[in-house]
Order: sequence, then C-alpha cells, then structure tokens
Amino acid sequence: MVLDVLYALGGVARRRTLLAYVSRADLDRAVAAGDVIRKSRGTYAVPEADAAMEAAVRLGGLVSHTSAALLHGWAVKSVPQLPHVTVSRGRRLPREARELAVVHRAELTARDGWVATKETTLEQCLRQLPFDEALSVADSALRAGFGTQLLAHIADTAKGPGARQARRIAAAATLLAANPFESTLRAIALDVPGLSVRPQVTLPGLGRPDLVDERLRLILEADSFTWHGNRAALAADCRRYNRFVVEGWTVLRFSYEDVMGRPDDVRRVLVAAVALAELLSKRAPGRDSAA
Repeated sequence: MVLDVLYALGGVARRRTLLAYVSRADLDRAVAAGDVIRKSRGTYAVPEADAAMEAAVRLGGLVSHTSAALLHGWAVKSVPQLPHVTVSRGRRLPREARELAVVHRAELTARDGWVATKETTLEQCLRQLPFDEALSVADSALRAGFGTQLLAHIADTAKGPGARQARRIAAAATLLAANPFESTLRAIALDVPGLSVRPQVTLPGLGRPDLVDERLRLILEADSFTWHGNRAALAADCRRYNRFVVEGWTVLRFSYEDVMGRPDDVRRVLVAAVALAELLSKRAPGRDSAA
C-alpha cells in the first residue's frame, strides 16, 4: 500500500505528504522492510532510486534524467523500469550494460557525486523527455525550491534539439501543481486549441479548483486516487462540485488512470468541452463577463 501510494505520487515524497494517505505505522514498516527508501530527513523514495546509483557506479557514469530527478527529490510522471545512466562518449561498457540501465552518452562535466547536477538533470529532462513527463519534473523542481529564474536561464540558453520544448516547458512550469497527476492533466490541456487553463485559481465563495479556464468557465479536476476514501469525503466532494455547477461552471473530472494511461481520450473530451463552451458563449454573450 505505501509503495503504491509513493509510485502514484511520482516516486518521491515528503513524509507529511505520505502521511496524508498512509499511517505512520505502515510507513515505518515499509522503510524497515526496504520497500521504501528514506533518502534524507523527511523524504522517501522508491527502491529504484538506490538501484540507479548502483548502476552508475557499475558503469562508471552518472545517474541522469528521471532517475537523477528522483535522487534530487523531484517527482516524475513514471518511475523508470531501468535507471538512466549517462557515460562519457568513448567509454567501453560491459555486455550486461543494457540489462543494468538505459545508457546515454555525453561529455560528463558537471556532477554531484555519482549523480548529474540539478541543472544538468533539468536540462536533460526539458529537452529529451516527452512534454508531459518533462513538465512534471519541472513543476516538481519548482515545488522543491529550484529557482524560477534559474529554470528560465537553463531553457533560454539551450541550443539544438529540444531547445524549443525546453523554453515552452519553462514558461508553463509552476509550483502550484501538487503532483505529476495534475502536471500531466495540465500538459494535455495545453495542447488543446482554444483552452487556456491556470492552476489553483481562487473562485470567491467556491474554492480553488485544480485547473480553471475563466473565459470558458471550465473547471478541470484531477480526482485523487485516495480522495473518496470515506463517505464524508465523498459527500464533501459532491457538495463542492454542485456549487461550481449552480454558479455556471462546467466541471470535468478526470481519473488518475485516464490522465496517466489514456491521454488521447482525455484530450478528446477537452476538445469537445471547448467546442460546447464556445457554443454556449455565443448563445449567451454576457456569460464571459460573469467570470
């Protein structure tokens, strides 16, 4: 249970975040059994984090990409099945290298022990990962205290393949996304024409939905995998969404499984929702001004 929650949270989480979903006793038992790794005071990670370090030492390289992100305390959309390790361009590797890691080759200039530096890790992720995965890492880095200006500098100075994506992600990244689930939903929404969502917008008297398009009066909610854990939470959830609807908002609720595993289906729903909202706006011209 604890490990499942940790995977869903992006492979790394602070103790206070984990304790919102599991008991202290369960967390302590998972750490004692080696199912969950305590990386530093108050931070826990999946076992793959330690496996990445072992692979880097074995191959004489650096933990990199999303594997390095985990070691820096940043959540990822999906924990890599094999660790990412970057080795120097001319290094000869043993035959079993492919079984140990996903190997990348580059000039090894900046390192933090056996791990690529935070700056190098972010550049790798921004340029080389799929958009949703890269945005998840960037959001998490900002939540963990990585500077917005430094992130922008990394993107602005990037050249060559992936530089354009790096700048787009740096412009879209925010510390307001709670986890990779919300980041991935926002990444999908950013690819929908006519849809312009902002995270955690305060709607007076209603609350702060996950994503809001104020022009179209659309609300996108990433429904947590643990939110409906009891009837009281379910009742509160129902009351909250009903308030949104009676105040004239269209609420779209997306499950973890669909956002993370069926993004094309989510995108189709968003495209249809935008078309409907545009139609309703034309029928009621004063609707936009009420936002």
